[in-house]
Amino acid sequence: MVLITGPLYSGKRAYACQLLGCGPEELEGRAVWEVQTLAAHCGDLEGLADRLARYEAVLITEIGGGVVPADPEERAGREAAGRLGCLLAQRAERVIRVFCGLPMVLKDGGAWD
Repeated sequence: MVLITGPLYSGKRAYACQLLGCGPEELEGRAVWEVQTLAAHCGDLEGLADRLARYEAVLITEIGGGVVPADPEERAGREAAGRLGCLLAQRAERVIRVFCGLPMVLKDGGAWD
């Protein structure tokens, strides 16, 4: 699985299409995106990460940017999204961050030490 991360509207889906050699219509069957929204109310992040890792590509939007929300539920949701991102990165063969449409490889093959 390839994990593609980056800010909102940074070109993650377009890059996923390029990487997988498919169009936007075909992407839906091969990838899943905006997975950070699934983390907020998930009681089993490990299980969620295992299910998501079955896709060829998983796209997760970076949220927060260091801003800590005053609302406890929002804080918990952001923390869960961050933890899900870490779990997915551990499972991924490659991790790529897309910023302004430019990909940066963070991990390429192998497991984390």
